[in-house]
Amino acid sequence: MKKTCFVVMGFGVKTDFETGRKYDLDMTYQNIIKPAVEAAGVSCVRADEIVHAGMIDKPMYDQIFRADLVVADISTGNRNAIYELGVRHALRPHTTIVIAEDSNDKIPFDLNHIVIRKYRHLGEDIGVKEARRFSGELTDAVQRLLAAEPSADSPVYTFIPDLQRPELQAASEARAAAVAPPPPAETHRALMELAREAQKASRFEEARQLLSSVLAVMENQAPNRTPDPTLLQQLALVTYKSKLPTPIEALRAACEILKKLSPETSNDPETLGLWGAVHKRLWQLTSSRESLDCSVRAHERGFYLRQDYYNGINLAFLLNERSLVQADLNEANTDFFLARRVREEVIGLCNVWQNANPRGSGQLEGARYWVFATLAEAAAGLGDEPTCQKWLQESYALKPDPWMIESTQTQLATLRRLLGDAAAKSLPLHAPLISANLLS
Repeated sequence: MKKTCFVVMGFGVKTDFETGRKYDLDMTYQNIIKPAVEAAGVSCVRADEIVHAGMIDKPMYDQIFRADLVVADISTGNRNAIYELGVRHALRPHTTIVIAEDSNDKIPFDLNHIVIRKYRHLGEDIGVKEARRFSGELTDAVQRLLAAEPSADSPVYTFIPDLQRPELQAASEARAAAVAPPPPAETHRALMELAREAQKASRFEEARQLLSSVLAVMENQAPNRTPDPTLLQQLALVTYKSKLPTPIEALRAACEILKKLSPETSNDPETLGLWGAVHKRLWQLTSSRESLDCSVRAHERGFYLRQDYYNGINLAFLLNERSLVQADLNEANTDFFLARRVREEVIGLCNVWQNANPRGSGQLEGARYWVFATLAEAAAGLGDEPTCQKWLQESYALKPDPWMIESTQTQLATLRRLLGDAAAKSLPLHAPLISANLLS
């Protein structure tokens, strides 16, 4: 029978909190790992491709134990992946391959003395040249490992050489062999892909229903486990964008979804950005000062903790909003001046991103659009309309999804109105009473 490989890794977009970068780990699986393993003549499966009536933990641990080979991607320091790699090392003395994205060299002590194969990820995708290089290297490693005499690659069996690998009872083996593999069309990953396509076409309610179905199955399988943050983030986004049954109810439903990710204490810039976006819209619809302040805190946290340009540009926008409703003149001036300073910092972050991701370096057009749109908004906020128009033309040339353009145009129109209202009130009236250190 064909040998099997189980892949241990995170799903979807994950943030590496050591570097602050985001990586779409599905691209690693689809463009490198699965093609490489199958090219070696080995059947390859990841946890999200397993459909199971009970808890997903059972078939996952079963695969970790039984698979002829495990490939573990520990990029972004994913805690679940590292734990599952530890389980594999405890259960099997050999045939485990560890890989990781190469921008973060802070490997945990217990792993830094084993072989870790490195590849370069571009964030949203992986370059064709790099995918070919590392895929070929991984195929060769799989073939050599499965063809050679077994030798311990697990540190557990290396340092405890007399340890014997555990075995299952024969009856359990027979029962497991009778379980047929699930049809690939019924996987969670297939539903996630349908949801992505619906979101891209601005069919947000359809995307919400698809993602809700995935979440319901996962919660039924593991009722006490927190779902993958990426799934909750995507569900919150399409929920509030669906505007159903009403815009306010959709926003409140999105809040309930995001509460599962502890947004008040989270350091995840994606969670903070969504929490801020939802409360910003609630402020605009209800004029609730509590919602406005909550949105400012979320974007402020995401910007200063992670130097995230998305949170930064929204923080500047909200500071302009708040400057117009401050009862105290000094507070109004402070918000107005801080908004300008944040925009200047955001421009610097966007320039750093562009230097690190030049055109032609990979399929980063989605991220590139938001960088250009951010630069356009920053220029508009600083009163530089010619530069704003230049970056808008650059962003539209990337042919983004219609909802992305609509979002940018709405934000710019509101920002220009805010700046007009500030000018009508003669803001700023005088230098704000804040320390020089705060503005330096």
